[in-house]
Amino acid sequence: MDWAERMNKAINYIEEHLTGDIDYEEVAKVACCSVYHFQRMFSFITDVSLSEYVRRRRLTLAAFELQNSNIKVIDLALKLGYDSPEAFTRAFQNLHGTTPTASRNVGIKLKTYPRISFQISIKGVTEMNYRIEELKGFSIVGVQEQVSITDAFNIVPRIWANAKKEGLSEKLWEIRETDHKMKGILGVSADGDHGKNEKFHYIMSIVSEHLPPEGMIKRSFPEAAWAVFEAEGGPDGIGELWKRLYTEWVPASTYDLAYLPAIECYLPPEENKNELWVAVVKK
Repeated sequence: MDWAERMNKAINYIEEHLTGDIDYEEVAKVACCSVYHFQRMFSFITDVSLSEYVRRRRLTLAAFELQNSNIKVIDLALKLGYDSPEAFTRAFQNLHGTTPTASRNVGIKLKTYPRISFQISIKGVTEMNYRIEELKGFSIVGVQEQVSITDAFNIVPRIWANAKKEGLSEKLWEIRETDHKMKGILGVSADGDHGKNEKFHYIMSIVSEHLPPEGMIKRSFPEAAWAVFEAEGGPDGIGELWKRLYTEWVPASTYDLAYLPAIECYLPPEENKNELWVAVVKK
């Protein structure tokens, strides 16, 4: 089964469960990746978050049902998973610009968001340089914070700015494993609050076997293969790598994303480059 087929099967699962509970772990399982990777991948490819897509699709179905049946608003709200008719009415009005009751009127303007489907787009204009590293098990030590995927571009820079102010980088550098292949300060993105909240754990850390100092955590990784991508220049290059990883490299490569956190490795300034480490398995 190729990448596009797996992604479309994941969308099928979502569509089949729009009027019930959506198990985001099951969605990711169908796509053969972690919840974190699926939610990030979905956002990068479609330019809309997974939770927003689900909301739009449910409210599209709601409009169709209101215009073609006598279902009560309170029953429809419960059917679509809203806590109350008031919450449903607010969401409906925000999307369609009118209330559920008024939407039954002939001539009323409503919005529809069709289901998404995935296809592989052949690009290949710019090469992607990568290498595969086989690493034995290792540990990281650092500070952890829960971050919303939709807010990550605002929150993560703040984490780094606060760390610089508090001298955290220097503290981490003192306890690093000097001979490890991940040679910089790490930004580790790990699964966090699964589901519609779309949050993950961001760990600013270093490869280390030391006991974590007060206020820090330690996390261990098993032996695994890692695809390593280089980004020239400053941190902005990492963001572009993420997008190309999901939209170009994963669909075309012979690897799947492993169920392990992804790691941004920020090398010393004199290196003039940074790295994105993503655990992979052979398809």
